Formats: sequence, structure tokens, C-alpha cells
Amino acid sequence: MKHAFAWAISLAQLLPQISHSEGKNMTQDEQDVLAAIERMTQSFMANDIASVMASYESKATVVFDPEQPVSDATQLEQMFSGMAGVSPVFEYPSGHDVVVVGDVALHISPWTMSGVAPDGQEISQAGLSVAVLRRQDDGSWRMIIDNPHGGRLLETK
Repeated sequence: MKHAFAWAISLAQLLPQISHSEGKNMTQDEQDVLAAIERMTQSFMANDIASVMASYESKATVVFDPEQPVSDATQLEQMFSGMAGVSPVFEYPSGHDVVVVGDVALHISPWTMSGVAPDGQEISQAGLSVAVLRRQDDGSWRMIIDNPHGGRLLETK
């Protein structure tokens, strides 16, 4: 596990050198990956769960809570529906890093989310999104792994 962590740190340090942010000088593939992420985010904020689910391959895995990956499509849909109930507003304050190799892409971005719980209490969260996408036969990109808590390993205890 230490090797994987060291690799992730090395990758994070190299990303500014090998990828681009916010569409500047991005290849078409990188732009398409970023557009797929942005469509999913907009769909989620619009409570369009069908479009959110269409952003993922059928056997995708999402890590809603650290160390608790979910791969069951029915459970994913239920979790997204529940989360949409807080009327989330997502922002990516530091931009996006996208790396594409063939038909696989890596998207990394810090995010913030604000919303309102059913009891009226304001909520806010933040994290580091790490997502792996795969190019589909029609040329579109869908997520296969989505971990919005990718930065948890960097947190000190």
C-alpha cells in the first residue's frame, strides 16, 4: 500500500506538468473527459439522477464514504437520489487535471459542496475527486471509478 500511496503523491506532483486545467491547451480527448465530468455535476445539481447514472458504466464503483465503495447500480441510484435531496451546489475552485492514455482517463479536482439538509440546516463538504473514465464504443466517456474522497490519505490525524 505504501508504494501505491507514493505513486499517487508522485502523480499529483507531476500532473501540473503533464495535464491542463480548465480547457486551456487541452487535447480534444481531455476536453471530452472534462465535459463528461461537468455534465455529471450539472445533472446532479439539477436532481437529474437518470443523467447522473448515465455518466457511469453499468458496473462502476463510487466511494460515497471513505473505504466504502459501492458497485450495485440500484444502490448507487438510491444514494445519488438521497444526496440530491440536499440541493447540492458543487464548485471546483482549483480547476481540473485530466490525463488521457488511450481509452482510459484520470480526472482529479478539489471540490466543495454546499446544500441544505431536509431540516433546513446548511451543510458543506469538501474533498478531492479522483475519477477514472473509459472511452465508450460511441466515443463518449463514462466513469468506472469515482472517489470524491481521494484526498483523505493526505489528512493528518
